[in-house]
Amino acid sequence: MDRPNRPLSMPPFIPEDKDPLLAEESSTVRQAAAAGTGAPRTVPGTGQSFLRSPAGVARFERPRGEGAVRLGLSSITGESDALKEAIDRARKVATSRLTTVLLVGETGTGKELFARAIHYEGPARGEPFVAVNCAAIPETLLESELFGHERGAFTDARAQKRGLMELAGHGTLFLDEIAELPPRLQPKLLRALEDRRVRRLGGLDEVEIDCRIIAAANPSLHDAVARLEFREDLYYRLNVFRIPLPPLRERKGDVTLLARHFLAELAEQQGLAAKVLDQSAIAALEAHNWPGNIRELKNVIEHAAILSDDDVIRAAHLMLQQRTILPANDSSEQVREIRIPPEGKSLELIEQEAVRLTLQITRGNRSAAARILGISRPTLGRKLRAALAADGDDADEQPPGGAT
Repeated sequence: MDRPNRPLSMPPFIPEDKDPLLAEESSTVRQAAAAGTGAPRTVPGTGQSFLRSPAGVARFERPRGEGAVRLGLSSITGESDALKEAIDRARKVATSRLTTVLLVGETGTGKELFARAIHYEGPARGEPFVAVNCAAIPETLLESELFGHERGAFTDARAQKRGLMELAGHGTLFLDEIAELPPRLQPKLLRALEDRRVRRLGGLDEVEIDCRIIAAANPSLHDAVARLEFREDLYYRLNVFRIPLPPLRERKGDVTLLARHFLAELAEQQGLAAKVLDQSAIAALEAHNWPGNIRELKNVIEHAAILSDDDVIRAAHLMLQQRTILPANDSSEQVREIRIPPEGKSLELIEQEAVRLTLQITRGNRSAAARILGISRPTLGRKLRAALAADGDDADEQPPGGAT
């Protein structure tokens, strides 16, 4: 299809002291500080400043000095074969500055850590790393955040705003929870990936983009494609270079190594006394299944370090939440049926009933229910709110079996 002959603007390579990105960051920092919603912070030990947007959904990072080197793949802790394979794939793709990467792994497996490491390991390490959580920003604002808008594009658009794809410049845009991207915006992202150009909301001219896109999703993204909730062509366009991230339970030998790393990190960042793990703690850590993966381990170690009165962490200090495994064929009480009467039932009502029945089976455990249904937890939350609204209940009340 012939495109209108409109000018393209290419983000130039500009010295740091004259970079409009930094000026725009400074403006955002001033606005955030005035509103009391945000302030620049520094990554410990790197001298690298970063900014979290007032909405809490986007983060701009730019290295300072030698900080970028410390945030590369060498920052990832672990020696298991499963992790080494993922690191090897990440190292290979890091040198290809514009290759799109899809990181696939369970919640808490370190997808953002890998995305950042790929960026800082590659030739664009001196350029911005921009991270946005697609599930954390309302659909009505996401288009403007990603692609920008022109003045007057909508009621509150009092000035032109560059989108995150432009702000990333020659760097990297990390799209976390990509499965939560609204269907309405999926074609626009697909075109941006294919043509490497975007049109701001309310604008006429197209702007060329030069950033790498790294997307992250849990393993259920493929199922979302099968359910027609995520565009198949966009999925294949994102899946140019796939890196599966192993769950912690499959990283043999890494649990103790990571626990000691987190203890050292706590001692440095929070000024806590250096502590060690005794054999009972190590045995308990290695025996745990870690459904929350690395994020759960980090929280457990921090809790134990604070709880311990001396320099030794014992098994009694570890807050390990044991999950109840529900057998698939435990009894007839575990079986739930959705009945469709002769006059039929809408797909929306069937989905709502499936959500309610699955939460009954998992006794209100939303994470387990999301895994059974093959959807993400935010998607489950939206469907649950719709089901409760249809029942005339408060959307904030607990689901059947009690919320977890």
